[in-house]
Amino acid sequence: MENQKNLPQAIKEILSARTPNRIPDEKCLYKHAGVLVPIFRQGGDYMILFTKRTNNLEHHKGQISFPGGSVDEEDNSVRDTALREAREEIGLLKEDVEILGRIDDTMTVVSDFIVHPFVGLIPYPYDFTINTDEVARLIKVPLKAFHPENSGKGASFEFEGKNYRTPTYEYDGDVIWGATARIMEIFVNIIGHKLPLREGHK
Repeated sequence: MENQKNLPQAIKEILSARTPNRIPDEKCLYKHAGVLVPIFRQGGDYMILFTKRTNNLEHHKGQISFPGGSVDEEDNSVRDTALREAREEIGLLKEDVEILGRIDDTMTVVSDFIVHPFVGLIPYPYDFTINTDEVARLIKVPLKAFHPENSGKGASFEFEGKNYRTPTYEYDGDVIWGATARIMEIFVNIIGHKLPLREGHK
């Protein structure tokens, strides 16, 4: 149980000790997005918060993602983008987020985005205010559900009539795939060999 209590501090130390891999874009060929990977404690487990996107959006409609979105001109950094979008999408105030660190960039599967993820510790329970134009519902998944043994890495996933090679995670009837699944795969690969993520470990 002690390891679980110290999990956010351990994540912070691990992420601060490494340099995240960056995807170069000197020729500005790609769009850029900042996302927040929100982690919180519920009972004895740490959980990850996702959003189920509505079908009203231009990009990644209906998919499971993190709070986040495109970098705007007024954003001072991609970190600011992630925090701004979290406030706009789910009502999460930036002063309620403790950024634990940044993890590796990844590319989206169905659009030309480079995604810059930041892991943030958030309070829970929390009075989320969902922007129903963008977010259909919130999804909570235990961090240990992303143990490497649970990934369908290399599996073929069909979306809008096309098959994609992507890690996939299924939890409670929801399938997490694409860039969101890759971000979680990267995150767990970074911390998993140092932290107990297996079912039954505390």
